[in-house]
Amino acid sequence: MSHPLGVSRPDLEVADLPTPEEVFKVSRIGPKELFKYAVGPSLIALGISIGSGEWLLGPLSVGQYGFVGVGWVIVVSALLQTFYNVECSRYVVATGEAPVVGWGRVPPGWPLWVPLSVLIVIFSFIAGGWAASAGQGVYALVHGVPPAADAVEPRLWAIGLLVLVFLITAAARRISRVLELVNWVLIGTILVALLAVDLLVVPISQWWEGIRGFLTPAAPPAGITATQLGALAGFTALASGLNWYIMGHYRDKGYGMGHRVGYISGLRGDRKAILASGVTFPDDEKNRGLWRRWYRLLLVDMWGVFFVGAILGMLLPTLLMAQAVTLSGERPTRANVPTFVASALGDEYGRVVFYVALVVGVLVLFSTQLGIFEAMVRVTTDAANATSPRLRRLIEGDPRRFYYPFMLFLLVIISIIIFQSLPVGLVEWSANMSNLGGRCSIRSC
Repeated sequence: MSHPLGVSRPDLEVADLPTPEEVFKVSRIGPKELFKYAVGPSLIALGISIGSGEWLLGPLSVGQYGFVGVGWVIVVSALLQTFYNVECSRYVVATGEAPVVGWGRVPPGWPLWVPLSVLIVIFSFIAGGWAASAGQGVYALVHGVPPAADAVEPRLWAIGLLVLVFLITAAARRISRVLELVNWVLIGTILVALLAVDLLVVPISQWWEGIRGFLTPAAPPAGITATQLGALAGFTALASGLNWYIMGHYRDKGYGMGHRVGYISGLRGDRKAILASGVTFPDDEKNRGLWRRWYRLLLVDMWGVFFVGAILGMLLPTLLMAQAVTLSGERPTRANVPTFVASALGDEYGRVVFYVALVVGVLVLFSTQLGIFEAMVRVTTDAANATSPRLRRLIEGDPRRFYYPFMLFLLVIISIIIFQSLPVGLVEWSANMSNLGGRCSIRSC
């Protein structure tokens, strides 16, 4: 039995939805099981989210223009992106297909949409601005002072962080799972540290100003450029309409029909094939009830973790930036924004605060580069595996044989690109390319 869907791709096979208990190997899904087993893909998305927008572009805009107008753009973008995430993820849960494969069912078919989708993702994120920005933070941690704008050593640290991403995925048994665990640690550390520093150094009046700015409907501030505004909207929460590129983790998590399709295992994991085409479920009472359960888990994951975390992840760094501007009497620039807050707070409160702020900044930016670097490889692997029978024969049904060599190839390309511009310039490029990719993906719907 099969179900036709779209054009140019095989029909979806039909099978019953698994139960959440079957997938997560528990007797029931209570609060403990929910956060221990079911929550996860939102953390990978949040790890990417709390980075370029939250540590660089949002604070840069607030530091230059204040909260009013900027804060409203942040909130609207986060709301719209979370709705969009849920809709993209519903497709994954219902069919087990990663979105890049699903685009191939849209007329005129996969020969256009699948290669174009892969190209857009790589074109948007290959700049490596997060690794380059984190490299500036590592340099400051090692030397005690921010680097010069044209310094070479921070870029070498950035390459080292890219190598670390490769090693993390190589050490995994199941890549999505290890990314979840790493992001539990990174995000937890980031938010707790940010909250602690904010409570210590940001006065109540500044808190009120920030919250008011987030909740006050207002036009963008005078003087902000289209590039800055597009970058802010694009990288608040995740990546504007390009968010679909990360939602394939629901398949690897085993959500719904993803459990029937397979996942990408790490080098230490068992060999796992991924079906070239998805599987869906029959429209009967039993499966409708299971679907409602999976959908509730998806909503908890996206609204309870991703949206709340994205708002906190933007509010807390922008409060620090506003206080840093007040203390220093200066405004951040595109060249110094990765270390501006640490320098300003360090001058006022001492070296301990300087180093704490630097560590938080490095973790924020590394969590983003971790997720984005892996996602470029994942999207390309899923696309190639689904559309090329020849490749499937060549890799003998083991996606890892494509995944890891392609990751090394991208590592070399990104290492070259990060020497070509300021880190913030690379991030702004990526943010606006994400907006372009989002418009293309929405039109294809």
